[in-house]
Amino acid sequence: MKDKKEFYNLLAGLDGHPVSEYSQMVGDFDFSRYVIKCSAIDFESEDASLPVFTIRIPQTIAEIPEYLFDSPVRRTAMEDLLLRRLAANVEKLAKFDQNGIARRHIGLSSPNQKILPRNALLLTKEYIEVRIEIALPVQTAVVDGEPMAAIDGELAQQIFFEDLPEIISNSLLYCNIDTADADGHVNNMEDADRLRQYLGASGQVAFVAEGALVSRIAGTDQPDYERLSPVEVDAPLLEEVEVPHSGTVRGIGIPNGLTLILGESNSGRVDLMDAIAQGIYNHVPGDGRENVVTVADAVGIRSEVGRSIQQVDISAFAKELPDGGNPVSYSTKAAGAFTSQAASTVEALEAGARVLLFDEHSSSSTFLSSDTRVAPLLGESSRNTLAARARQMVDELGISMVVAGSSLVAEFIPIADKILKIENFCISDITEAAKALDIVPSTVVDSTVNLSSMLSRSRWVMPSSIDPSIGREDLVIETDEQDYLQFGRSIVDLDAVKQIADADQARAIGFVLYYAKLRYMDEGYPLREILDLVDRDLSNEGLNALVRVPRGDLARPRRYEVAAALNRLPAFRVSHVTE
Repeated sequence: MKDKKEFYNLLAGLDGHPVSEYSQMVGDFDFSRYVIKCSAIDFESEDASLPVFTIRIPQTIAEIPEYLFDSPVRRTAMEDLLLRRLAANVEKLAKFDQNGIARRHIGLSSPNQKILPRNALLLTKEYIEVRIEIALPVQTAVVDGEPMAAIDGELAQQIFFEDLPEIISNSLLYCNIDTADADGHVNNMEDADRLRQYLGASGQVAFVAEGALVSRIAGTDQPDYERLSPVEVDAPLLEEVEVPHSGTVRGIGIPNGLTLILGESNSGRVDLMDAIAQGIYNHVPGDGRENVVTVADAVGIRSEVGRSIQQVDISAFAKELPDGGNPVSYSTKAAGAFTSQAASTVEALEAGARVLLFDEHSSSSTFLSSDTRVAPLLGESSRNTLAARARQMVDELGISMVVAGSSLVAEFIPIADKILKIENFCISDITEAAKALDIVPSTVVDSTVNLSSMLSRSRWVMPSSIDPSIGREDLVIETDEQDYLQFGRSIVDLDAVKQIADADQARAIGFVLYYAKLRYMDEGYPLREILDLVDRDLSNEGLNALVRVPRGDLARPRRYEVAAALNRLPAFRVSHVTE
């Protein structure tokens, strides 16, 4: 292993040389307080100037107290805090050019409001390991009268010997971290995790703390501090939960079974449903949703016109389809509003979801419910709405549902276990008053359908349809946003999969699909078992098991979003189906 003096002299010697000679940086370099490693620089790749460097700081230098990461939950929280500090200090180093554009030589994953397991930073008893991209600087040199790209050794020295030591020291050494910040960040996540454990023990699917700020700035994950409307809960609904660090948390629990939430879209209902859907993740202190938690197997279901569907059994919701498709094994390149939401419901159950979330704001009106008052005038229908099937699904499949709305959900009132009202962010129980209304429940068109097939039916993936290659590139998985994924020649539209947290998670989903193809699809496992096996591998081996070369831009996805992306992959095909 070379030392930092040799590395400094190497950069000085490379100044003005062809960019390809940056390959001499491959190797391990001891900087006394940490070790820098570069595994490879691929000059045939578009990312040749952005190689990933692994930096390992021994705990004898970092001195992060073990109590801050002595459990998986606390470890994830502390890794998240260190990564946020690192990202914030990198941002301060941005250089602005004459056009006001920030030029950053160091790049790394930057977490948002949610706390996720990531591979950008690993914290152990022995060391902290960080994976960052460094834009290797180039300058223009004139050779034989012709301009050419050459190594800027002087700027490289500044990056590695001034910028990098500064951000490492300020971000990752415990002596430079406020103890209260570290304790607060870790304790906040542990409290949220305890609330989630309480849900399982108390037979509930979600908990919304009194005073929670659930509003977001439109189109973002940022709290809307200009519209500060804390959640209020009627006194009879309040329950108290003891958590390790904050003491008693008061709020409302959403019970197992079928819960209906009534309220206008601007009354806080849409914000509340979004908070419940995103409550599968823990949030940073100060977010407002820290104590809004949901069980880990809850999935939001939306209508999604135009999405593809492959051999999904939607016969529980349709006896016949206008396009002539077979409801028992329905496929289409472009689904309608009804069929897309029906398929998404069945796909979520296939992936193992135990709680389904619906809001009329993002649902197909024909899928959600019908009007029983005019049904006799319309004649026999070929469709079963969710309102017609919901009670049967909850009772026979043992799942839970939360349905929210105002004008399209009346038919859920007779069959709901609990009916809540939200008005100006105040939640009250109106079950008794709502049940007193004279509302005729929907009835199913076809009562002979066996709903258990929703859980027992298995689809087998055709491995050849999972192809991330383009031409000579055998692996093209790219995304800059959470709402799309390029997987080989296919662009996967993820805009309706709102429980994908960020681009790192979307990118990881792409690598999960490729990993699953190589390791399990070719071996002949059905989709549900593949999801089980991938979950096991990620828990045992971590995200780095998904990639062949070091990278630090992945966040762990849930199995439900992996399945959702697979089901929306245009090239995806099912080889066969078993009951």
